Amino acid sequence: MIGNEDSFISHLIELRSRLMKAAIAVIVIFLCLMPWAGNIYDYLALPMMQSLPQGSKMIAIGVITPFLIPVKVTMLVAFIIALPWVLYQMWAFVAPGLYSHEKKLIAPLVISSSVLFIAGVAFCYFLVFGVIFHFINNFAPHSISVAPDIDSYFSFVMTMFVAFGLTFEVPIVVIVLVRMGLVSVEKLKQIRPYVIVGAFVVAAVVTPPDVMSQMLLAVPLCLLYEVGLLLAPMFVKITQAPAESESV
Repeated sequence: MIGNEDSFISHLIELRSRLMKAAIAVIVIFLCLMPWAGNIYDYLALPMMQSLPQGSKMIAIGVITPFLIPVKVTMLVAFIIALPWVLYQMWAFVAPGLYSHEKKLIAPLVISSSVLFIAGVAFCYFLVFGVIFHFINNFAPHSISVAPDIDSYFSFVMTMFVAFGLTFEVPIVVIVLVRMGLVSVEKLKQIRPYVIVGAFVVAAVVTPPDVMSQMLLAVPLCLLYEVGLLLAPMFVKITQAPAESESV
């Protein structure tokens, strides 16, 4: 019992250390970006501003909102920049419980997870936002003056970024599930119809109620699931070889 308690405490200390390292990296990047917080928010708001009538601007209802929202946006950008380091700390925490050949997978997983998440955010910003905002503003009656609140805009952007960032992580999830032996490639192929239905249900919940926006989330999710199914067997073959050699 004493040994188990010591092991548990040591794991908690290690977890705290990893979390502190990740948080420090985000905070340092955030402080470096703070002088340009206003410019960063202007860039984030660019897709919406391009869809609004010429001369329109967003509004800030709260007293401290003009300061608080750019700070939040800057923190989000700092987290995205520090994402590879944050993911590395997560994988490094679980590394002691892995085999030697499994530890070699940490770097590829960290890099691929970071790249895919950022790719999902970029896809949402450069393509999806233009479609969504153009549809919403064109659908609005002429008797309405469209002037989005920056707080509501930030909440919407965050939801969309997380949705598309996680969507682009689907191949990694598929590979990890297969590699850990939690599910086989054959089983994942069998549940493909349910995944497709689930993708469109998630898209209908997350995105605005226009067909184009839903398709822009559901179709990439389905395609990335297929990419995961294609890569998973190759990944298993590569990673099973060291395990067999160790058993010999």
